[in-house]
Amino acid sequence: MKKLAVLFSLAASPALAASGPFFSLQNTNFVVLVAFVLFVGFLIYMGVPKTLVGLLDKRAATIKAELDEARALREEAKTVLASYERKQKEVAEQTDRIIASAKEEAMAAAAQAKADLKTAIARRLQAAEEQIASAEAAAVRQVRERAVSVAISAAGDLLAKQMTAEAAKGSIDEAIAQVEARLH
Repeated sequence: MKKLAVLFSLAASPALAASGPFFSLQNTNFVVLVAFVLFVGFLIYMGVPKTLVGLLDKRAATIKAELDEARALREEAKTVLASYERKQKEVAEQTDRIIASAKEEAMAAAAQAKADLKTAIARRLQAAEEQIASAEAAAVRQVRERAVSVAISAAGDLLAKQMTAEAAKGSIDEAIAQVEARLH
């Protein structure tokens, strides 16, 4: 191989090249053509084109496999995206239902609280009216009792001033007779 390279370098040297007929080693163009043809033949002999074609085919197969995998991943991503969009829509609908239900429950609770408040106010008002009536009755009773007590006291004082011993004895006998009549 080394000899062949030296031979090619000598064959293509400008010292040997000269102008003249084309198929002569003296013609530079011919020498370059022969060197190129020998070089290409050497490459073919060594199997470089097959190796290059094999590498290119392998690279093409790798690229095709990557493209197929990318397509599959894209389809999978589309499926997953559609699934998540569907789930997001379902969650949004569920959220709307929960909000509507919560609003309805809040309205019902507010109505119930309003009704309970009215009932509580009515009960308290009724209790207050009863307390007022009871206090009024107690006050009237106290006034009557006080009036009776004052009247009894005044009557007692008056009777005590007007009463003689004899009249007191007769009054006591008369009271005893009334008690006996009522007991029997």
